[in-house]
Amino acid sequence: MNEREIAVEILRESLEKGFGNIVLRNSLGRHKGLSRVQKAFITETVNGTLRNLIKTDYVIGRFSSVKLNKIRPYVLNVLRISVYQIMFMTRVPASAACNEAVKLVKKKGSVNLSGYVNGVLRAVVGNIDKIPYPDKEKEPIKYISVMYSYPEEIIRYWLETYSADEILALCAENNKAPKVTAAVNSLRVTAEGLKYVLKQDNIVTSAAKTGEGLVTLSKTSDITESLAYKRGLFHIMDTSSYLCVKILDPKPEEKILDVCAAPGGKSFSAACLMKNRGNITARDIYPHKLRLIEKGSERLGTSIIKTELFDAAKLNEADIEKYDRVLVDAPCSGLGLLKRKPDIKYNRTLEDIEALAALQKQILTAAEKYVKPGGVLVYSTCTVSVKENEEIRGWFLKSFGYDPCDIEGYIPVGVENSSFKEGYINITPFMWGGDGFFIAKFRKRLG
Repeated sequence: MNEREIAVEILRESLEKGFGNIVLRNSLGRHKGLSRVQKAFITETVNGTLRNLIKTDYVIGRFSSVKLNKIRPYVLNVLRISVYQIMFMTRVPASAACNEAVKLVKKKGSVNLSGYVNGVLRAVVGNIDKIPYPDKEKEPIKYISVMYSYPEEIIRYWLETYSADEILALCAENNKAPKVTAAVNSLRVTAEGLKYVLKQDNIVTSAAKTGEGLVTLSKTSDITESLAYKRGLFHIMDTSSYLCVKILDPKPEEKILDVCAAPGGKSFSAACLMKNRGNITARDIYPHKLRLIEKGSERLGTSIIKTELFDAAKLNEADIEKYDRVLVDAPCSGLGLLKRKPDIKYNRTLEDIEALAALQKQILTAAEKYVKPGGVLVYSTCTVSVKENEEIRGWFLKSFGYDPCDIEGYIPVGVENSSFKEGYINITPFMWGGDGFFIAKFRKRLG
């Protein structure tokens, strides 16, 4: 199979099953003979097509004599990746995109459709600057939906909180490729030492915008094959997730509970901040995810993390007022992760968000009981959703004996907002290029 053939297959599986990032990683792992350049091409093709799916479908619809829902799924996916390459991958000649698409369709046994595919793609190439898109002023929701490939339902939901210009900025930022950041394992190496080892694998590094403890990586392929990764000198972690741990502010010798811990990054960073002294209990409801945490902890040499199989929405009576700090990184709609997981936006509904908000309340109702009087609880999500963020925070403060904690001292220099003194931050992806995230910090009242 060539690169385009593999990309079409990954796109199909991603759209059918979701979890496109996992499908992509597993597929690249199966095709052992691929070079770094080939892997990069497939990754950009798949993720780029997913980020721009509504727009590519709109363009196909302008030139196809067959309605989209009547086009054979394989042929439609060939058209999608080809239109993406024509419109966005400037280093790919348009003629190559057309010719390779025709070859793929013929190879699949659809010789009779090769002329149709060629005709659609040649029409796109010939009219690329003349395509009539929705009017921004007359149809702002449809305009944003088509131009940035977001379902109209999500845009309407965001319009309850943000202006149209803010949503445009949010969508534009989310359609960029994500940065890769590494959390330094301070138990084994300094940031400068990590940069030196990474350089041996020709990985380019730079300082992360959110300060010490993180290194931004570029020129990476399979980072898990690097010497630094195998030696346990870092784990991959986004800037926003790392800030969450900084705000939790775990101290050596404390007892920490991470109630929704998988895949373990926050527990790993907490162990480093605690100098590997104390106790961290990392929980999840899936045994295979706990095994990932255990494997990562062993690689990093963090001996204070203990995993437990437990449903965070249930109360464990034995843990009441047992922990100094509790982290609730709750299940959420994931609308802050669209750089990394673009397929999420096609699989989320308002009903999902309402159900997740109810689950978040269940988890917090149990988790707040585990905090010692005077202890800290941090609530976080990786979404841009007021129902799962600010509204949950307001409900929590009204429902339980907690006060907000000032987090201003943890925020990177140059970022200002009155919410920091009120104990929370709503991180939009364009704030410093990381994931969209919400973090709120509370302290349990004494007595």
